[in-house]
Parts: sequence; C-alpha cells; structure tokens
Amino acid sequence: MSATLTVPIRYTGRVRDLAPAVYQWLCERSTSSDPEVRQSVTLTIGDVRRRGDAALRELAQRYDRVSLDSLEVPRSRWMRALDALDADMRHAMERAARNIARAHIAMRPQALACETEPGIIVGRRPDPLARVGVYAPGGDAAYPSSVLMGAVPARVAGVGHVVVCSPPRGREPSPLVLAAAAIAEVDRVFAVGGAGAIAALAYGTESIPRVDRIVGPGNAYVTEAKLQVTGAVAIDSPAGPSELLVIADESCDPRRVAWELLAQAEHDPRACAIAVVIGDGTARSLTTAIGAAIGDQPRREVIARALATNGGVLVAESVGEAIAFAADYAPQHLLLVVEDAESALDRVRNAGNVFVGATASVSFGDYVTGANHVSPTGGLARSYSGLSPLDFVRWTTYQRVTARAAASLAPDVATFAAGEGLPGHAIAARSAGGLT
Repeated sequence: MSATLTVPIRYTGRVRDLAPAVYQWLCERSTSSDPEVRQSVTLTIGDVRRRGDAALRELAQRYDRVSLDSLEVPRSRWMRALDALDADMRHAMERAARNIARAHIAMRPQALACETEPGIIVGRRPDPLARVGVYAPGGDAAYPSSVLMGAVPARVAGVGHVVVCSPPRGREPSPLVLAAAAIAEVDRVFAVGGAGAIAALAYGTESIPRVDRIVGPGNAYVTEAKLQVTGAVAIDSPAGPSELLVIADESCDPRRVAWELLAQAEHDPRACAIAVVIGDGTARSLTTAIGAAIGDQPRREVIARALATNGGVLVAESVGEAIAFAADYAPQHLLLVVEDAESALDRVRNAGNVFVGATASVSFGDYVTGANHVSPTGGLARSYSGLSPLDFVRWTTYQRVTARAAASLAPDVATFAAGEGLPGHAIAARSAGGLT
C-alpha cells in the first residue's frame, strides 16, 4: 500500500502483519500509562485537597492566564448568554436537548421485584443521585454539547442538584457553554477546568460542593483525574480524547470516510482516528482522500499531530477480520461503512457508540441524534458503557420475608452459619423464624 500523503499516519499496513507489540500498543492506549500525565494529576489533586479555592485560582492563572475573584458564574450571566445566542445556534442546541431528553427518557431504569419463593420478595429500586458534577471541556474549543449530554440525562433521571465545571475563556466559560447550562437548567456553573475541577468536584472546596458522581469527557489530564478520584466519588467512564475506528469496504466513498476521520482528529492532538479497510485499493483511495482534505482545515495542525500519533489506515482481508480487530481495539466510536452494515452491527462488541451506514455520521451523534456522546476511551469500552440515565441513579435493593417463609428459611440459614463459624447468624435466623 502506498499513496502520497501530506502528513504522516502512525499505523499503516495489514492487520494480520502488525507486530504483536504494535497490536498491543494499539489496544492498550490508556492515558494512565503516561507517567508525566499521572504525576502531574496526582500533584494537582493533592494541592486542591489541601488548599481548595486558592489552588484552583492558581491553576486558572497558570493554565488559563486569568485571575478569578469568584469561581462561580452567576445565573444572570447564563441567561444573558442564552439571550445573546445566534438564532440558528439556539435552535440547534434546543433541538439537541429535546432529542437527548427523548432518548434518555426511553432508557430510564425501572424498579423491579420478584418472588424467589412463596413469601420471599426481592426488589431493586433506582434512586436518583442527590448531586452530580458535569465537566465540559474548554481550551481552544467550546463544548456546549457536553453540557447538554451530561446535564439533560441527569435531569431526566431526577438528580436533585447539577453542577457544571468548565475552563474559563477570559473570566468565565465560553458563552456557548453558559447558554447550554441555561437550556439544560443546571443549578450552578463554575469557571474551573482540568484536573483541578475534577478534584474539586470529588472532594469539595469552599465554593464548589462535593458531588456523588462526575460525568463528562476531557483531555488526558481530566481522564486521569477521574480515574484517580474513584475512591472518593463515582465516575461515568474514562472518557478521554476522542476516538474513531471506521470499518470500510470497497463500496465506501473514500472522501466521506476521510472527513469522518479528520472530524474526530480535530478534537485533540491525542485523538485516535483509525480506519480498517478491505483491500489495498480502498486503502490507497482513502490515504489520497485524507491528504486532499487536510490541507484546507483550520485545525490542520491538531489533525496532523493526532494522525501522526494515533492515526491509522490498516488493511483487513474481510469485514469479519476488521470486526475482530475492533473487538480488541474497543473504540469510543465505531463507524460501519460496509455493504451489509446491519449484519455487521449484529457481530459488533466492545464499542461505546456504533454508527451504522455511510449516512450515520459520527458528527450527528456528537450533537443532535439524542444518543450520548460521552463514552469510554482508551480501550475501556470492553468494560464500560456510554453515559445514560443508569449513571445518575443508585440502586436500593430490598427484601420482604413473611413469617411462614422465615420459618422455612431459618434451618438452612442456621446450617450455613454453622458451617462458616458464625453462631450469631444462626441464632438471629432461628429467632426471626420463630424457632427459638
């Protein structure tokens, strides 16, 4: 496979010919393997725990080049941002919020109960969390979509208090982020970003309340911070820099596939954008299309760095081989651009979001379909799922036992207890069963 390309792509060649070490590197790409990221985040978390708001202000000065008198952004500023929003942008954001709400209402968990034996009822009830923190990335881009993806499902699930943290651009987050906070009807917004924001949400500071769960995507430092605070607070999933794996066969339009790869690569220099294609001809056409498309991109430097670090055009012998690779790679986003995409979907495992067919652009899911774009990265789609109402509840399990059922259970429980050397359990069971 060869083609003229204006930027280097990290991984090329045939899937089956990848060296074992390269294959492993592709599939085990957690940011926690980066010692520099890990150490920096550990120091930041420790500083925020010790010094609270003072540490957050110093971080804002160091990374955002801004002096903050107050970390909290008053509600009046959100409403002003919403009122000033361009009409088309407001329409798009409100459409997205409606679709996110519709999709997540359909996904709301339901209480359940069963009778395991006559007189024994075991049930489970979803209870909304009291307070959640939603992180919206910042930097040189604004992500109002991440506010909607985190806050709207929280409201659908019945969360009592929703807090948003997003890095300041000037003295407050982007006006788009503030407008999204108003549309999503959050409770509080703070101009705090990075690992410091995650630490503040996990442990609390003088200004920022401690939350029960932290949700939302972020860069490598945010993702590492979420992993490090899991002993103190629940998180949704390790949702780091964007990832896309495309499976494409000879029927694809290479230009469309190239645009999908570049769209995800423009998020972050650490973003992953890989295509596994069927046939050398498809690979040549795709690499040519990438080279033609990248030149006019305003974020071409970010894209070029992402492709050189985590980009790839790999060749598989069949769709089946490509799907097997995808199961090991476990991408955040998986786009299927093959002739029988529905059949391929049935065979897919280990992906945060699957986009079925050439017209199911990943960008649609990033914004307005209603599916949640917050999903696991770093290969952790093997274990984690994308954000849903399940992330905003905790389950209360309960049991009811009638007197007759208690009498029936007591002898077997006493036997278990004796076997484990816990005589107090046996006495309690016999007492509840009326046998003593």
